[in-house]
Amino acid sequence: MLLRRVSLPVIMTGFGCALLVTTLSSVTVGPMDIGFWQSIQSLILRSDQLAPHINLVIHEIRFPRTILCMLVGAILAICGTVMQGLFRNPLAEPGIIGVSAGASLGAALAIVLFAEISTQYPEFMNFAAVPVFAFLGGALTTILVYKLGTSKIGTSVTIMLLAGVAISALSGAGIGFMNFLADDQMLRDLSLWSMGSLAGANWTSILLCAITLVLLLAIFMRKAMSLNALLLGEAEANHLGIPVQRLKRQLILLTAVGVGVTVSVSGMIGFIGLVIPHLGRMLSGPDHRTLLPISALMGALLLTFADMFSRVAVAPAELPVGIVTALIGAPFFIYLLFKQKGKIL
Repeated sequence: MLLRRVSLPVIMTGFGCALLVTTLSSVTVGPMDIGFWQSIQSLILRSDQLAPHINLVIHEIRFPRTILCMLVGAILAICGTVMQGLFRNPLAEPGIIGVSAGASLGAALAIVLFAEISTQYPEFMNFAAVPVFAFLGGALTTILVYKLGTSKIGTSVTIMLLAGVAISALSGAGIGFMNFLADDQMLRDLSLWSMGSLAGANWTSILLCAITLVLLLAIFMRKAMSLNALLLGEAEANHLGIPVQRLKRQLILLTAVGVGVTVSVSGMIGFIGLVIPHLGRMLSGPDHRTLLPISALMGALLLTFADMFSRVAVAPAELPVGIVTALIGAPFFIYLLFKQKGKIL
């Protein structure tokens, strides 16, 4: 309860400082042995006194990867926050209800269908084809889950979760079929999406994620009061003048955009959108005007920490970051199921 008395500026400043420290720490972690002060010196000053390979590793590999971590984590966190507010249930999360699996299937289709184009125009794949197909897969999945789980009496979380299981199974079968058709290069790309990795970070993907985050956060903040009203119930929100059905369609499509973009650049990274909104509500309460920016910062912080751990856990090899977030989120999801088991039936 004490945490809720802390003002929003204090919370944001605290997480902002923690994120800055984490960013500086992240650029010092990797299979190549580069000292902490050398890494910081290269990042801030890009000193000519350092060996060229140090500047290359810091500026072309570690720093872009860290920035991409923060952006992807923030997008996943705010999408999870909006989805939980939209469905009015703490178990809603893009990965659990199958949205990430649908987006991954879309990305897999793009990789296989545009295989010949990808060798000649890799920027087209990274900036257009894969994100568009991932968005379409995530959007169709979200709409299907929403239609299956919603009736005249409201949204059934049980049906929603079961629909997510079915869609994830179908998407897994589709990705398996793409693996069957794929050659060696396609298989490597598909493995990246299925396990989740930020090793392929580049400034094109960073630009795409940065634009997506800014647009989504701006729109979600404008819809924050409507989401607050929706927490009271759909009937109450209608009485308050909120166009509930239009709001749902808008937020569903925007969430699919966010998930599609993150899947296209980093693969399937689950549970960020499940864990972060709960921690945010513990700090700031359910008001989406404060919950959304706090969730964005916490999501960036958590995924950056997870990526740092993935780089050192099995060094000199690298553990896929999707495995790390699953190890964090799966026990948390089981805990939530125990808390909710008397409420979801």
